[in-house]
Amino acid sequence: MKILLLGSGAREHALARCLASDPVTTELVVAPGNPGTAAVATNLAIDPASPTEVVELVAQMSPDLVVVGPEAPLVAGVADAVRDAGIPVFGPGVGAARLEGSKAFAKEVMAAAGVPTAEAAVCTTEAELAAALDRFGAPHVVKEDGLAAGKGVVVTSDRAAAMDHGLACLAKEHGTVVVEDYLDGPEASVFCVCDGATVRPLAPAQDFKRLADGDAGPNTGGMGAYSPLTWAPEDLAERVVREVAQPVVDEMARRGTAFIGLLYCGLALTGDGLRVVEFNVRFGDPETQAVLARLTSSLPELLHSAATGCLAESPAPTWSEQAAVDVVLAAPGYPGAPTTGGPVTGIEEAEALPGVHVLHAGTGLDDDGGLIASGGRVLSVVAVGDTVDAARELAYEGLSRIHLDGGQYRTDIAAGR
Repeated sequence: MKILLLGSGAREHALARCLASDPVTTELVVAPGNPGTAAVATNLAIDPASPTEVVELVAQMSPDLVVVGPEAPLVAGVADAVRDAGIPVFGPGVGAARLEGSKAFAKEVMAAAGVPTAEAAVCTTEAELAAALDRFGAPHVVKEDGLAAGKGVVVTSDRAAAMDHGLACLAKEHGTVVVEDYLDGPEASVFCVCDGATVRPLAPAQDFKRLADGDAGPNTGGMGAYSPLTWAPEDLAERVVREVAQPVVDEMARRGTAFIGLLYCGLALTGDGLRVVEFNVRFGDPETQAVLARLTSSLPELLHSAATGCLAESPAPTWSEQAAVDVVLAAPGYPGAPTTGGPVTGIEEAEALPGVHVLHAGTGLDDDGGLIASGGRVLSVVAVGDTVDAARELAYEGLSRIHLDGGQYRTDIAAGR
């Protein structure tokens, strides 16, 4: 199978590593990729969010499958353009991608499908924002309606800070903000592979969104994750399919916008039951790094089955009994304006540890071919062990061998579960 994978982060490196290692894959191209994906695939420098550039590459390559990694290409219509070219693509079209592209739309779909979620108000004026903050009270949950790379949400007991964030969202073009009731309870992520009708869940994971230990500091794109969730109900994935993913997929089909791709269900396990915190329409980062480290069945065959509407005939994914933990190393200044250009060393030493591999994200090469930080989240150190604690210890041992001046990471990923 010839596969084209779009994207350049650690999520794409994890996908590339999993796709390339499968014997069914005969050729793998990653566009644009990063220095890590270059070791397992062919990188091609195109804009993955440009439907024109992607379709031109597809015409040259004639892949059997296109896998879209990040959200921006999906919202830009890349999956639609590839489908129109007659190539199977794992990723929803623009209409279905609105589940991530607009939180207000996602709330509307959940209401229509009877999916449990937090009560919310959609605000387009300062007066509506103020009224919503007063109505729901603290802790205030304020979300930018559109894409914000995981950084558009503020959860705070400070009403002034909540108001400031909401006003900043409203000040943008077509500014809309969603204010929600606070959901109390541990969070979990369940990825669901969908072909427009059938849903197959992947192993649940948990990520850590805030920058600093103890869930302090600003929201980020995610600072680490682990799987499995030993504390969660054994039937969590099946419940998510039954109560969340299948009703949403059915509702999208009813609307004529079939959901084909990955529905990421971000959940709170509250005292009143399971509640949806958010949807994404692609593999989540950093959970993908941990989840795929445990996959023992064929990823390319699973994604191709979804892209071609054959998921019902496809076997369910299978998983290692082992646990996986990944810890993100971020550049100084992240999640604000990161300082880039700093040398990154020690990756080979980290990967010399059994059970450890390193996934590149914001990395690049300097003029001499040396590895440097080129983005906010620089890399993920992934470790597999017999238990979550064993994997956690290995991940941090691996991270201790890697150096980036001023690099930031959390020391409590997967601790105190």
